[in-house]
Amino acid sequence: MLVGTGLTLTLGGCLLTDTPEPGLDIPAAYRIASRDPRIAEAALPKIDWWRGFRSRELTTIIEQANDANLDVAAAVARIVQADANARIAGAPLLPDFTLDADAQRSRGSRSISPTARDSNVLTATMTASYEIDFWGKNRAALRSAEQSAVAARFDREVVALSTVASAANAYFQMLAAQDRLQAARNNLTSANRVLELIRQRANAGTASALEIAQQESVVNTQRAAIPPLQQTVEANRNTIAVLMARSPESVRVKGGTLRAIAIPRVTPGLPSELLAQRPDIREAEANLAAANANVQVARAQMLPSISLTAQGGVQSAVLKTLLRPESTLYSIAGGLTQPIFDGGQLQGNLDFQKGRQDELLQNYRKAVISGFSDVETALSNVRQTAQAERLQAEVVASSRRAYDISEQRLREGTIDLVTVLQTQQTLFSAQDALTQARLAHVQAIVSLYQALGGGWSPKPRLAQDNQSQPQ
Repeated sequence: MLVGTGLTLTLGGCLLTDTPEPGLDIPAAYRIASRDPRIAEAALPKIDWWRGFRSRELTTIIEQANDANLDVAAAVARIVQADANARIAGAPLLPDFTLDADAQRSRGSRSISPTARDSNVLTATMTASYEIDFWGKNRAALRSAEQSAVAARFDREVVALSTVASAANAYFQMLAAQDRLQAARNNLTSANRVLELIRQRANAGTASALEIAQQESVVNTQRAAIPPLQQTVEANRNTIAVLMARSPESVRVKGGTLRAIAIPRVTPGLPSELLAQRPDIREAEANLAAANANVQVARAQMLPSISLTAQGGVQSAVLKTLLRPESTLYSIAGGLTQPIFDGGQLQGNLDFQKGRQDELLQNYRKAVISGFSDVETALSNVRQTAQAERLQAEVVASSRRAYDISEQRLREGTIDLVTVLQTQQTLFSAQDALTQARLAHVQAIVSLYQALGGGWSPKPRLAQDNQSQPQ
């Protein structure tokens, strides 16, 4: 018997200590960042990284969205639920006490028993029960619930980061639409000015009706581009209002121009730091830890459980004798339960939890790999969009010079209309492409912040002091 008990203890200890290894291959540095070693050593993004764009209105929008966003509020409610579940899961680790009080008065039928009298029974009992957590089943259940609560907190950070990125992108899209709208209006003015010059030449007999019709087509094209851009401005303004949990009528977003937005310099740090910073990775890690604990619970359910029950109290027919020693009563019991045959239910639950554990392990590995990939992609996009914006600005400058020369020669009557039309279209397209290139650049920066997990908490002062001291 003792040998069997010892074997059971040994097997139980082995059954409850099986945690899979993620097997992650963490690179020493990002591929793009490794080309410039200073990038990894530079200052990491601040928590309020959106202030780097130097827009007071954007800062106000994001801070209000952080405080009032309904998705964030729902995520906070999920944290409350997870904390409550953790308290529920921890309850079996403590004894359960129940107080029962009962007062009963009865009398038999006097038609059957003429001498029947009234009788009283007063009872007060306290019952205590406790399950010995011999295999750690209850502790594992508590650990699973606690890790789920941790995951709920990281889920809130994921939602908050997504909200901030959505607010920033919507604001930048509105600014870009306003820039394009202003450019379209300026282009319409320029096209009308050229149209007037062509009409003057037609009156002088040096231009044809075809040339007038061609320029009128340019004017009408520019006029038709204005309503969709106005619609884009309003749509993004309404999106911002929703993110701030307010009705569009109560929100005033002035906007402005993308040219007033500063371009912050973002540094990614080291890949190993991403594991501790990015909230979706931390959430996946916490969910995996909860699944590991659930596997331990499922295994422990297949082993014997020991429970203790005690009851004590008083019982009397008269209230004045209820608290006397002779009125006391008690009972003590202990029980051992060992599942023998359950139709495979417990084994099925264990297999399910192991499958769930493997699923969350793969999700965690995917979250880590996706995090590295997101940062690499964002770093590349920031670099490429910055270059594209710079090159497109040069295109606009040269197109502007060509258009100004063609318009001047048109006034002088020394240029054909086809060349004027070509320079017009080239300039208008280049201006629109420049605005979209700048939008892509700032959105790439937002994506990089999002890929890095948002802002980074500053290192503790003690750690910085230790690093600055000579060795």
